[in-house]
Amino acid sequence: MGLIQLLPDAVASQVAAGEVVERPASVVKELVENALDAGARNIEVTIQRGGAALTRVRDDGRGMDRPDALLCLERHATSKLRTGADLAAVSTLGFRGEAVPSIASVSKFRLVTREAHALAGTEVIVHGGKVVSVRDAGDAPGTVVEARSLFFNLPARRKFLRSEQTESAHVEALLHALALGHEGVGFTFLRDGREVFRVPPAARLADRVRDLLGADALAELAPIPPSDGKSAVRVRGFVGRVGVHRGTRAAQLVFVNGRPVENAAVSHGLREGYHTALMKGRHPVTVLFVELPPGAVDVNVHPAKREVRFHRPSDVHAAVAAAVRGALEGTREGWREAMAAPQDETNRTDTTNGTDKARLSAEPVAPSTPELAPGRRPAPPHSSYTPYPSHPPAPSAQAPLPALAASPPTPEPSLRLAFPAEAFAPAAAPVQLGKDGEFRLLGVLHRLYVLLESKDGLVLVDQHAAHERVLFEELRRRLEAGDALSQQLLLPVTLHLAPRDAEWTERHLPALRRLGFGLEPFGGGTFKLDALPVVTPREEPLRLLREVLEALRAAGAGQPRTRVGEDIIAKTVCRHAVKANDRLRPPEIERLLSDLLACELPYCCPHGRPTMILLGHSEIERKFGRRAP
Repeated sequence: MGLIQLLPDAVASQVAAGEVVERPASVVKELVENALDAGARNIEVTIQRGGAALTRVRDDGRGMDRPDALLCLERHATSKLRTGADLAAVSTLGFRGEAVPSIASVSKFRLVTREAHALAGTEVIVHGGKVVSVRDAGDAPGTVVEARSLFFNLPARRKFLRSEQTESAHVEALLHALALGHEGVGFTFLRDGREVFRVPPAARLADRVRDLLGADALAELAPIPPSDGKSAVRVRGFVGRVGVHRGTRAAQLVFVNGRPVENAAVSHGLREGYHTALMKGRHPVTVLFVELPPGAVDVNVHPAKREVRFHRPSDVHAAVAAAVRGALEGTREGWREAMAAPQDETNRTDTTNGTDKARLSAEPVAPSTPELAPGRRPAPPHSSYTPYPSHPPAPSAQAPLPALAASPPTPEPSLRLAFPAEAFAPAAAPVQLGKDGEFRLLGVLHRLYVLLESKDGLVLVDQHAAHERVLFEELRRRLEAGDALSQQLLLPVTLHLAPRDAEWTERHLPALRRLGFGLEPFGGGTFKLDALPVVTPREEPLRLLREVLEALRAAGAGQPRTRVGEDIIAKTVCRHAVKANDRLRPPEIERLLSDLLACELPYCCPHGRPTMILLGHSEIERKFGRRAP
């Protein structure tokens, strides 16, 4: 007896504060969310010494009368919930009633608030959870909350704070996210007496992105097209164009009903939407808003409200993936932005209001290093598919274009710039490519990069990556049409599976056959494999089959099963594309470029590398010193 005791209120408040208040940025988050819930149209945040010395949030929201100003300091006192049923459909950013008392318990706290119609406001001062004074105050309508000397009564917690620069950076990143998530509200951020940024209320999200990140960053984002209204899940915002990506998720901002959160279904949906437009290990750049009925999302699953849980995560996953695909397809005609030459993001900073802000820009991508070979590898045996599909030429072509074939290599000078003689003969007109003749063929550099002239500058096309994209989309069309080609194995092999796996595999035999696998039940949990998809390697067929079975099982969580076939194609189509050092004749180059420009997503190969880049006139002029850098 006597081992279990009730904690004193002060200790209980400090324990609760440990879940809510991790660092000064946590204080800013809770207070700004309260201001937004109060209908504020302008919010000013001030910090000193990283927020540890002072964190102040001023808003022009509804304000409170004296009874409410005192009651908000009590734990679990809230204006946003009345019954347990309200918790199932939370529509506000805050709702637990823990933030203000938790902050007051670990700081020297001051609250000044006034309603718009009141003659006087109320000031409440609290030190370490104890009310020091309550009195009238004259101030503008709204609320001001100050937290000074954070963790002054908990030195063990205070020593875990990082440097002032680090804590300030966390606050600034948080305010950027909150300002992007609420474009209709003006935000001002002051640090150690200096204005870091000030953005007025914006009528459009695009204006807020431009104000915070710059016009160049906005140009590198593709808008998500309007929803068709058939789904309860609505997705809006911006995603990075092809080639705009990062090594971390730091530039991946996701909001669910206005709340910045992390969620696996949304993250996976983003990658699903990009699919072959994103390199492995890279992450998309997004300002993404997912909106759905409050009852379809549980926001009470994380102490700091950083995560949410969806009632139907597959619906959210599908809506996000479809929105991203729609945004990328919308850039199909915006080739100038999609092909903009990548620049080193470490050198691309904006000093607006004296603050360096990394731009949402494409990074330099190292060129591929395919196997150097004098000729292109032939298509797999027993296949009716040719690596470069034959179809009627475009109307502008002068003659049917032959299938791509490599010519024997001949010695060339070190520059290796091959000008197509047929195209530039004195009596011949320059070769014009594109829907409106917007490209003019110049030549080939190092038997790899096709050079094109456009009114915007010089376009370089990687012939290997371009052919990969053409082959990929051709094979994908066949896969979607149920026309995946198979190649018979010389000797069939058998696969034995456990009863549970065998039953699952037998149910999914139609899906495997659509992918090109010749698999038949052989009795007793054994299957006979006598054919593989034509684009796959012949070595270790059982290992390949097991990998596909695992991928199909994973697809049951929402990934389309045709995506498994696309992954197979993307991994192996590289072997059948033209290589570096393969010399292409002018008609073959024209055919390759025409087919590339006709692709659904011509600006990247199936692995996410760019197929073409644009060196604009201004950049070339800077290189030659004709324009100031």
